[in-house]
Amino acid sequence: MKEKNKNKKDIKRLAAKDGTLLLAILIGFAGGWLIGGLIEKTGIMGEGPGRFLFRFLYLIFCIYLAFFLQAAAHEAGHLICGLLSGYGFASYRIGSLMWIKQDGKVRFKRFSIAGTGGQCLMTPPELTEEEMPYVLYNLGGVLANLFLTALCLCADFLWAENWYLSAFLIVTALSGVWLAAVNGIPLKLGLLNNDGRNILDISRNRDELRAFWLQMKVAEQQAKGVRLKDMPAEWFRMPEEEKMKYTMTSACAVLAANRLMDEHAFEETAELIVKLLNMDSALIGIYRFLLMADRIYCELVGERRPEVLEQWENKESRRIIKQMKNYLSVVRTEYAYALLKERDVQKAEKIRKRFEKNARSYPYPADAQSERELLDIADGRQDIQAGNIE
Repeated sequence: MKEKNKNKKDIKRLAAKDGTLLLAILIGFAGGWLIGGLIEKTGIMGEGPGRFLFRFLYLIFCIYLAFFLQAAAHEAGHLICGLLSGYGFASYRIGSLMWIKQDGKVRFKRFSIAGTGGQCLMTPPELTEEEMPYVLYNLGGVLANLFLTALCLCADFLWAENWYLSAFLIVTALSGVWLAAVNGIPLKLGLLNNDGRNILDISRNRDELRAFWLQMKVAEQQAKGVRLKDMPAEWFRMPEEEKMKYTMTSACAVLAANRLMDEHAFEETAELIVKLLNMDSALIGIYRFLLMADRIYCELVGERRPEVLEQWENKESRRIIKQMKNYLSVVRTEYAYALLKERDVQKAEKIRKRFEKNARSYPYPADAQSERELLDIADGRQDIQAGNIE
């Protein structure tokens, strides 16, 4: 019962945002600035109905294009500043479009992470005496947004008389200011921390720097096709509990649970996950949910207690499952749930087809192999269940 109540509380925390009030103020300010500035600059309200509608739709198009360009610039800023700091290229993603370095070649994949418009991962330089450059790499996206904003404002000064070009430049500049603010001001936004929060956390605790380095090293090995269970065991030591109040250190505890999962140590995995979810820690929302998904899987191939499994069906869980429907680990748990709890073979087959479709473009082949083994284990449990074998 304690686990059930605590996990319900954890799921509710996924919707909580530490910077919600500040973010709402920023949205209101940026939105008002954007609309007011465009009305004043373009004089759109004085146009006839036909031209007004056309220009209004054009502005909507500009907003979408501007945010895409600024998001691409943001990740390019991380890439450039990372290279300047001694990092190596690992992957670059904008939306679901991803370029990843594998076997010495840059390959195209399709992948997305809930709560992000893009991501640039780098292979870190060596961590010597617990020191490594981290500020410029994390700040690179904000700097790129501000640089592109400055370019747009200068260009608008030169081509202010061209209504269409000027409108696009203004929208791009304002979207750059917005993205720089929501990424630069230290915030915990929904499922993930932003760049400013990462810099702040590392500056407050040097253990965070090692955790930051470790996560990038694990991602580097995953891109090379190395499974978690085959990586150095010392990378997956459980942090001391008092250090779990820091975000990146707590993420290393998640890696420890993930390694146990890859080793098929399901009882140990479940015990560790329960401990983590009940601990007063800085685990961010996306990790809490993925841990819960693994906990449900362990229960499905184990005792299948209803009070544990019902967590998969509550409102908050269903909302986030929909949000993260392309994550292989989430699809894997959906498959096991349909097969072993609902006993719906046809539904499970449809989910498996979705898994295989996502796996074809998944950027980390070792993870896909690990998840496919977990699907096969669920199949084995279903065979035992169907045969009433204890």
